[in-house]
Amino acid sequence: MLDNNMLKQLEEVFKTLENKVELVFDESKHEKQGELVAMLESVASVSKNIEAISSTKSSESPRFTLRYQGSENGIAFSGIPGGHEFSSLILAILNSDSKGKLPDEAFIKRIQRLKGPIKLRTFISLSCENCPDVVQALNIMSIFHPEFEHEMVDGAFFQKEVESLGVQSVPSVIGGTDLISAGKTSLPELLKKLEEKFGVSDEQSSEPVDLGLFDVVVVGGGPAGASSAIYSARKGLKTAIIAERMGGQVQDTKGIENLISVNYTEGPQLAAQLAKHIAEYEIKVLEHRRVKGVQNDVLKHIELDSGETLQTKSMIIATGAKWRELGVPGEKEYIGKGVAYCPHCDGPMYKGKNVAVVGGGNSGVEAAIDLAGIVKHVTILEFGSELKADQVLINKAKSLENVSIITDARSTEVVGDGQKVHGLEYEDRKSSEMKKIDLDGVFVQIGLAPNSSFIKDVVETNKFGEIIVDGKCKTNVEGIYAAGDVTTIPYKQIIIAMGEGAKAALSAFEDRMLLPA
Repeated sequence: MLDNNMLKQLEEVFKTLENKVELVFDESKHEKQGELVAMLESVASVSKNIEAISSTKSSESPRFTLRYQGSENGIAFSGIPGGHEFSSLILAILNSDSKGKLPDEAFIKRIQRLKGPIKLRTFISLSCENCPDVVQALNIMSIFHPEFEHEMVDGAFFQKEVESLGVQSVPSVIGGTDLISAGKTSLPELLKKLEEKFGVSDEQSSEPVDLGLFDVVVVGGGPAGASSAIYSARKGLKTAIIAERMGGQVQDTKGIENLISVNYTEGPQLAAQLAKHIAEYEIKVLEHRRVKGVQNDVLKHIELDSGETLQTKSMIIATGAKWRELGVPGEKEYIGKGVAYCPHCDGPMYKGKNVAVVGGGNSGVEAAIDLAGIVKHVTILEFGSELKADQVLINKAKSLENVSIITDARSTEVVGDGQKVHGLEYEDRKSSEMKKIDLDGVFVQIGLAPNSSFIKDVVETNKFGEIIVDGKCKTNVEGIYAAGDVTTIPYKQIIIAMGEGAKAALSAFEDRMLLPA
């Protein structure tokens, strides 16, 4: 099933395996069973430490679990992990043997403090680019928590269950019949939700850990953050970088063709290159963490959601931005039940249905064009009097028979029956008349919001939440700098963020040199 080039790559990847990992498949009469067994046997063929064997159990659909050194480790796959999920299978094998990129010890202890037993299933689509992040995060939790089980479920094999559970977005994490998480999320966000859902063991609680004093602490692991950290370290400063995930929003970017001198790259590849570059310097990387609070003084005291604290003389905020929400009734209630933010991931869930895209900029019109090839009908709603997208995109959207455009529309409420979305209400801004569209899904595409909430009470921000900076990336607070998409700097571009990150680091170094001895 796997070609020779892939097998050679896997052979190299699995050279580090030291202990036995078994891929234990159930017996099934499903027409795709042979495809699953062939995949598992191909993977197993590249390493003496991997074996594909039958459990002798029967199942309706292709399914397998992982055993590490003869014991189940809580990881299961229902379906065939091809497409984007193939990486989830490879990482599950590596991570089981404590190989590959894993959370640090402090984060692992936080996972282990979860109250068990916990049994979760993540419904995915093989075309979903965000699904592997969630599957891999929960698989890691299974490996390090003795009472944690996680199963990837390909919704294509379980349509009746998808309908009965009301799954309308991928990835959807289900515990029993409860929806725990839907859509794109990160390992720290997932862990926080599980801590709130299942609780934390008091017996294993730990005191705050003081990580010490740094010359520079960078918050954010995207292009601006990476650039700031590297420039600071090159100046000989003791540097730490705090990030939910290295690469930040770049991880979710597809083709990148405007990074000068690099004709083409993709987000995950660029994120990996940023992490690799950071690793070449003595930079303390604190990944899978969020800043909980900042106390401004001569030294900046930073508290993390992990319970760790650290102090710094200079702080650089480079936390970027996230997809903006509508902020209307029903939006949060129906996330994963008809409200979505990723047309590419969730579009297939609405095949033959009616949907709306809120937002008439490039992202909104592009989303409508993509969805038009899947759904029955797409309605674009734009707040302004005309679409803001590039004319070539507008022309394309207008040429499609199943796309309609409504301008001067202020979305006021997402309407549903408690289980799923039934419609969207909006105000016609010209007539002030309230109207409703009957539909099955709402895709929100209204731009980006800066990730500045954790620092907004410390530094000055504008009405959009962007951190106000001067030409040297200085905020209104001495010793705190900001760079990239989280700031007021115009043009949110990767190459600009990198330059601004370098500028912030150089400004911090310059100010440090001007201080009296």
